[in-house]
Amino acid sequence: MLVLGRSQVEALLDVDTLIDALAAAMADLSAGRASAPDRVAALVPGRDGFLAAMPGFVPSAGVLMSKLVSLFPRNAGTRLPTHQALIVVFDPDTGEPAALLDGTAITAARTGACSALSARLLAREDASVLAVLGTGVQARSHACAMCRVRPIRQIRVAGRDPAKAAALAEELSSVLETDVRAVSTYAEALDGADIAAATTHSLEPVIRRPWLAPGVHITSVGYNPAGREVDDATVAQALVCVESRQAALAPFPAGSNDLLIPIRDGLITAEHIHAELGELVSGSRTGRASTDQITLYKSVGVAVQDAVAAGLVVTAARRRTIGKEITLQ
Repeated sequence: MLVLGRSQVEALLDVDTLIDALAAAMADLSAGRASAPDRVAALVPGRDGFLAAMPGFVPSAGVLMSKLVSLFPRNAGTRLPTHQALIVVFDPDTGEPAALLDGTAITAARTGACSALSARLLAREDASVLAVLGTGVQARSHACAMCRVRPIRQIRVAGRDPAKAAALAEELSSVLETDVRAVSTYAEALDGADIAAATTHSLEPVIRRPWLAPGVHITSVGYNPAGREVDDATVAQALVCVESRQAALAPFPAGSNDLLIPIRDGLITAEHIHAELGELVSGSRTGRASTDQITLYKSVGVAVQDAVAAGLVVTAARRRTIGKEITLQ
């Protein structure tokens, strides 16, 4: 069995290739060709955390795998990430375990890449100002991925901790050929932004309708079982897209409070979800109707995303003879 660590995974995973592979995987999911059951989780109430299992099979990519991912929000601000994960890849013909790899890097990369896919499908072609809300791993991943699909000329970073926002802005400035600046508030970051990437663990919405410019495309990937990132008015007025209707509307730990709460309160119905990303990829559903329309991609994360990313990493590792082979017997 091949074993790959985090630095190896990061070096082997090409973002442009991943975005294209995710498009095919999301189309497979929407067409019923891929299998990705709702995640299940064991709760750790004393730490406000949980450990979730996410199995997935993407036949077109030839990948069968399962991810174990922990979410411990109290890790925010420590040396440990809030999300940590392992992935086991199995032989889809025999069920034999074939590879064990770090899933933390894959979770960060595939989430940012799928948000970039949503921007490629829904953001205006000339979108050039990006608001990044949050200062963690996903904020970094989203900033880098969005620059691959739209001509971003300015990135504004905002978070709860101004020092962390400034540090992330400085880091991104060193790796991206664009103007990156830290700003004081979420409202300031969103003012006039063409794309907004929400990557927080916030209890209260960081995306609020009065702060948004016409035609903005919003991606929301943050998760807090007790909170939400997007306010009711934005959800109600936006063209809403998801990875999977089933996953987005499932009960904890799989669904999205950003959608389930306004449905519960009678502000919208489940039919308010316009499309899955895979339907946009295949052309069975259309994207934005006008340049001024607000679009929202609400992500909860699905296993087919991890599967295609893991498959790309393992293929590249075997081609380049990277990693360590171990025997479990």
